[in-house]
Amino acid sequence: MITFDQLILAIAIVESSLNPLAVGDNGNAVGYLQITPAVVEDVNTFYGTTYHTDDRYDIQKSVQMCKYYLKHWGEVYARKTGEEPSAEIYAKMWNGGCYAWRKTTPKVVKNLDIYWGKVNKQLDHLYK
Repeated sequence: MITFDQLILAIAIVESSLNPLAVGDNGNAVGYLQITPAVVEDVNTFYGTTYHTDDRYDIQKSVQMCKYYLKHWGEVYARKTGEEPSAEIYAKMWNGGCYAWRKTTPKVVKNLDIYWGKVNKQLDHLYK
């Protein structure tokens, strides 16, 4: 069973090659985990935290925001589907948004599958 910490490390490798100063998505996603302002806002709303967008450059804060985000949306997924989210579902949520698991557009599904393939490859490399 893959832990959150293991999954997050694999995601960070895919997202930024572990670079806390990485900038992507035309400047919208930054840091170790390529966090967007919307993720910061969601986490603050759901957990009453006071993260700032500059906190996305801090590895520890980024990891905590990712855990909060995935925990919240994983609970939503479990309520709506009756199933616990897998590492694949969590990774796709991180890349494609909280409801990525419901997306059906072929191009989007393909991109999410490609992303999961990259994360899963890192998991295999790191932990198997």
